[in-house]
Amino acid sequence: MYGSAGTYQQTANDEIVLLPMMETKTAVENMESILDVEGINGVYIGPSDLGFSYGLVPKLDRDEPEILKIYEKIVKECGKRGLYPGIHCSGADGALRAINMGFKLVTLSNESGLMMTYAKMQVAQTRRTQAAKREGKARIANSEWEMANGE
Repeated sequence: MYGSAGTYQQTANDEIVLLPMMETKTAVENMESILDVEGINGVYIGPSDLGFSYGLVPKLDRDEPEILKIYEKIVKECGKRGLYPGIHCSGADGALRAINMGFKLVTLSNESGLMMTYAKMQVAQTRRTQAAKREGKARIANSEWEMANGE
């Protein structure tokens, strides 16, 4: 593990993966040169940024024919060189399609997305708890009022 006494420094270079990002039209136009860089293990597509660079609305699971052709070419060119094509997807359907296209590295989320999802869950739980407490206090107040007024 990094930062601890041990063998990390002796094995770090063997354990690091180098994946240049393919997120722009310029990167796609220079794909072969990028893929021929010595020492890389593959490339990683950022679909939202890639689509945006082609004038499309940013989103993860792309279905535009021109973008799918780019994906196919990346997978093919990586295969010729023994490299790993990677891509970020938003859900299981997109991930399954990417795997079926030949992508070897498929991610479904990221740290900020996971933290945001957890934070939203916590906020929702807190709101439910506060609402339940308010409702409970209202019931108690209503019962006290009823008792005080002989109802």
